[in-house]
Amino acid sequence: MNRKNLTVVILILLVFVLAILVVIPIDKGLLGGKDILLGLDLQGGLRLVYKADLSIVEEGTEKEVIEGVIAVIMNRINPLGVTEPSVTPLGEDRIVVEIPGESITDTQKERLGRTALLEFREYDEEMEAWIPATGTINGEEKALTSSYFKENTYVARDDYGGIFLIFEWNEEGSQLSEQITTRLLGERLAIYEGDEPLLGDDGYPIAPKVNAVITDSGQIEGLSINEATELSSQLNAGRLPVSLEIIYEQNTSPTLGADFVRLSVIAGIIGIFLVMLFMVLYYRIPGIVASLALVFYGAIILALFKLVPVTLTLAGIGGFVLSIGMAVDANVLIFERMKEELQKGRTLGAATEAGFKRAWSAIRDSNVTTFIVCIILYWVGTSVVGGASVKGFALTLFIGVAVSMFTAIVVTRTLLRLFVGRKIAQKTSFFSPSLGRKDV
Repeated sequence: MNRKNLTVVILILLVFVLAILVVIPIDKGLLGGKDILLGLDLQGGLRLVYKADLSIVEEGTEKEVIEGVIAVIMNRINPLGVTEPSVTPLGEDRIVVEIPGESITDTQKERLGRTALLEFREYDEEMEAWIPATGTINGEEKALTSSYFKENTYVARDDYGGIFLIFEWNEEGSQLSEQITTRLLGERLAIYEGDEPLLGDDGYPIAPKVNAVITDSGQIEGLSINEATELSSQLNAGRLPVSLEIIYEQNTSPTLGADFVRLSVIAGIIGIFLVMLFMVLYYRIPGIVASLALVFYGAIILALFKLVPVTLTLAGIGGFVLSIGMAVDANVLIFERMKEELQKGRTLGAATEAGFKRAWSAIRDSNVTTFIVCIILYWVGTSVVGGASVKGFALTLFIGVAVSMFTAIVVTRTLLRLFVGRKIAQKTSFFSPSLGRKDV
């Protein structure tokens, strides 16, 4: 063994040991202390895609508006007690909300994307329906909503244990409230959340009677302590500058996600074992070397998934498994070229170098085309609704193919060089069963 090859072997072993320390234990590696991030389809959770109505936004300010919407949504999510939510833009007018391992109610989903959370309505006897309570400011008719609340609402209790959501109007809200409550003295003023009435703790709609003109502040009573606290926090989160519409929803239960992980691990172990068995039976010692390189490959990939980090989805696991097959495919090309060189009577050392040289162009070209496809798939995944699985597949396949090129060209070759010049190199049948016992 020459000194250069020995140095490469030591570096490979060092990288392998470091990768193992990052990977094991799987939930928190000894080195880095990181876990593998699982997508919503594996750990369970909710994925919502909202479409923002930017038709009323001044041209050129769309990006700033979307950033503001994301900030408000994040503030509205936090009171729900969600751990590590993700709110990201998708394209020009869409926003993706991912809530891992959590389940929220339909009301909470709608509340996240509502411009004004609460709307005050008066009863129209002719229409026999509750209609928005409106006033006039500077000649413009406006509806009274929580968008006129100052961001300082809070929850209070009276001496008898009653729950009150206290709010204060801003300047415009104060004018609207004065006009409306003056007109509706002695009448009921209902409070709606979207198209549904806000329900009290007793399950009945909240529609208090207007007993006095309200100008500066008011209170909402009848809510449960949890509902009042959550609503207060979300009201203080701010007002959305544009309206949002849910256009996509995916909900996976944590139990189903755990089943996906378990089945994927079982399928992966069986697949890798069968691939290794085939390589060893068909290529003998080169097959053993390829199997060792495959173990190295797996350690490096999992370490990268933790360090980057890569959020692993079910489709991403598919890309990872596919990249394993491509890693083996590169070794097959190399070993077949080696076998051809051995059949010509070359030594193991010469056959190894010639085999890698002849196979390199095919490996390079096939992997480059795969990289191009991965880049296109990743772009598509970031541009379409529900494209997370496509993006996950593309990313894991790209990383997997890149690492497989390294393991096939560097690791496998370095390990094969360990046999050059040794007695075992004289036994060609150890390197391919199709070769006879011919001295080389």
